[in-house]
Amino acid sequence: MTTLRLSYIFAALAFLTTVHLGAQTPSAEVEKKIDQIIQKLDVAEEKLDVLVQSKTVPIAEPEATPAAAPVAAGIAAIQENLNAVWMILAGALVFVMQAGFALVELGFARAKNSINIVMKNFLDFCIAALVFFLLGFGLMFGHSWIGIVGTDGFWLSSHGPEESIWAFWFFQVVFAGTACTIVSGAMAERTKFVGYLVYAVMLSGIVYPLCGHWAWGSFAGAYGGGGESGWLEAMGFRDFAGSTVVHACGGACALAGILIIGPRDGRFGKDGSPRFIAGHNIPLAALGVFLLWFGWYGFNCGSTLTGTGTIGRIAVNTTVAPAAGAVLAMVSMWFLQGRPDVGITLNGALGGLVGITACCANITPGSGLVVGMVAGLLTTVATIALERLQIDDVVGAVPVHLVNGWWGTLAVALFDEKGFNAHDLGVQALGTAAISGTAFGICLGIFKMVDLVVGLRATKEEQLDGLDFSEHSANAYPDFSTTEQA
Repeated sequence: MTTLRLSYIFAALAFLTTVHLGAQTPSAEVEKKIDQIIQKLDVAEEKLDVLVQSKTVPIAEPEATPAAAPVAAGIAAIQENLNAVWMILAGALVFVMQAGFALVELGFARAKNSINIVMKNFLDFCIAALVFFLLGFGLMFGHSWIGIVGTDGFWLSSHGPEESIWAFWFFQVVFAGTACTIVSGAMAERTKFVGYLVYAVMLSGIVYPLCGHWAWGSFAGAYGGGGESGWLEAMGFRDFAGSTVVHACGGACALAGILIIGPRDGRFGKDGSPRFIAGHNIPLAALGVFLLWFGWYGFNCGSTLTGTGTIGRIAVNTTVAPAAGAVLAMVSMWFLQGRPDVGITLNGALGGLVGITACCANITPGSGLVVGMVAGLLTTVATIALERLQIDDVVGAVPVHLVNGWWGTLAVALFDEKGFNAHDLGVQALGTAAISGTAFGICLGIFKMVDLVVGLRATKEEQLDGLDFSEHSANAYPDFSTTEQA
C-alpha cells in the first residue's frame, strides 16, 4: 500500500478516536500516539518496498487440488481409449477397400473371369490375415535385428486382453491385405488360382513385413512391440501412410508378376500392336473406385494412430489430390486420343490417392493439389508407356501404385511445409528405390518359382473358356450369355 493510503487510514483513525473521547479536536496525547503509529507504519512500508523491489517476498504457492491427479489420469485414459477406437474404425474403413479392389478388377475384366476375381480378392485377405498374425507382424514390428527385420512378437501371445497392441495389429493387417491384393488386378484373366494363393502367402508373410520394418519398425513401441527403428527410418525416411511401403511395394510385385506371366492371349497382335479388350462392367469399376476413395480416408487419416485434430487437414488433402488426379488424367488422355476415357479418369483419381498417401500429413492442401495433378499426368503417361512396351496390366496397377508410389514418396521432401531439403529428398529417393527394388526382385523369384513348381499361367484354352469355368466350374452370370459364349 502507498503512503497516501496510510494517511487516509490514520486520518480516519484519528477521527474515530476523537469521536470516542467526545471531543471536537484530538488531545495532544492522542495526536502524539497517532504520530508514533504512523512513523512505525512508514518504516514498515519502506521495508516492504525494498523486499518487493528485490523480489524476495515469499509468495505462497496455491495448494494442489487433491482431485487434479485423478482428473489428469482420467483424461489420459479417455484419450488412450479414443485412440484405440479410432484405429479400429480407420482399419474398418481400410478393410472396405478390399471390396473396392474387387469391384475395380471385376469391372475392368471380362465376365467369364468374375468368380475367379472374387475368389482371389476374398482369399488373399483371408490368407494375409492369418500369415500376418502368425509371422508377418513379428517380422515387421518385433525387436529389430540391425534394422533389417523383427525377431519376436509372433502370435502376440504375451499381451493382455486390454492392451492397445490389438487395435494396432488390426490397423496394420488391413494394410498388409491392401499390399497383397494390388497384384491381383494386374495379373487378372490368365493367372492360375493356386499359384496366386502361394504368392499371397509369401508377400503377406515375408515381402511386405520385411520392407515395412525398414520404414516403420519402431511404430509398435508405444503399444508394447519392439520399438527399434529400421535402417531407413533411422536415416530419416518418411512415408506417413504407405506410398512406398504399401503401394510401391505392391506395384513392384505386380510388375514382376506380369513380366513373368506375360500378356493375355489376344492382347497384342503379332506385330506388337495393342488390341483393346473391354471390361464387362465399367459402372461396377466406378463403384469400386468410390469405395477405394472412401476407404482411403481410413488409410490416410487413420495413420495418425491418434484421434486428434490433425486428421482434418489430412482428410482435405485426401480429397483434393484424387479430384485433381482424375481431372488431369481425363484432360491429358482427351488431348492425346480426342476423347475422354473413363478408365484413365478412374485411375487418375486412384493415382492421386496413392500420390498423397506418403505426404498427406506434412504438406498444405495447395501442395496436395499439385501432387494430385502430377499424379494424374503420370498415370496417363505410364499407362501409354506400358502398352507400347507390350506389358499387359489389366487394371493399371503399375501406373497407379508403383509410379505414383514413387512420386508421392518424393513429394514428402519436395513439398514439405517446413521447407525443401536436398538431403531429405535423397533419403526419400533411396527409400523408395530400396523398398520397391527389393519387392520387385523377391517377387520376381517367387513368381518364377511358382511357375516352375505349380504353374502360374493359364493355358490358351483356359483363357478362352474363362477362368470361372476352368478353375471353379461355375458361371457368374448363368442367366445371361456372354459375348465369348455367343
